[in-house]
Amino acid sequence: MPKKGRTFELQIPSVLGYEKVAMESAAAVAGIMGFHHSRIEDLKTAVAEACTNAIEHGNQLKKNTTVLVTLTMGRKSLEVNVKDQGGGACDRAVAPEIDRQVEGREEPRGWGMFLIRHLVDEVEFKKTPAGGNVLRMVIRVNR
Repeated sequence: MPKKGRTFELQIPSVLGYEKVAMESAAAVAGIMGFHHSRIEDLKTAVAEACTNAIEHGNQLKKNTTVLVTLTMGRKSLEVNVKDQGGGACDRAVAPEIDRQVEGREEPRGWGMFLIRHLVDEVEFKKTPAGGNVLRMVIRVNR
């Protein structure tokens, strides 16, 4: 088992597509920790959604900003912090109306926070004193 408390940091540009780098990095760490494949898939989706929200809503797609992703190994969990530099809010967790979306009466986007809250074990969103937002997620090896 890897050493508890080991931390990895990854800084990605606020350009859509780079969330995949964070997603794969988180998956690699979870794999080393012994996460089951299904939990890794949940983690990958949550990290991708969190980074996409930070890029689009937090940093508002400003190319001169970045998103900092911090991965911290616990004994039986992985903590992921996604920090943006923007002033935009990205903590909306409205339940999507599936019927309306299937019928094409609702935008097919906006599911990010809803999905994240259902895929990981703990979620916390806060604004930082220096500006920006941090989304903290914890996913346990076993659900």
